[in-house]
Amino acid sequence: MEHLLNLMAVFSAVLIVLVLVSLRRAHIRVEYSVSWLLAGVGLLILSQSSWLLNGIASVLRISDPLLALVMVVFVTFLVVFFRYCVILSQLKDANVAIMQRVAILEYQLRSLHEEKQVTPAAR
Repeated sequence: MEHLLNLMAVFSAVLIVLVLVSLRRAHIRVEYSVSWLLAGVGLLILSQSSWLLNGIASVLRISDPLLALVMVVFVTFLVVFFRYCVILSQLKDANVAIMQRVAILEYQLRSLHEEKQVTPAAR
């Protein structure tokens, strides 16, 4: 059990470092890095607090604390991934709206350009 908890602590620390490096190099935006940092810190704390892990296992009525750890890790990343799916959906909707506005503006611009070319020829 101790080996798995140490492995989880190393994984959490690597996750935190990767997020901070990506944030520093502007590969990830601050508002998106917060979820990953919270997940990494939470898993680091959980992996180093066996009493907390035992408490979570007893609340979940799971006899093995390692199974509780795996379950918490799974749920944590599931929540983070769901949050990003919501963000991606909002961005896609915003892109569709922007493309529609651009298409309308292009149509109006072409109409004005054609109207300008037709008006001098009529005189």
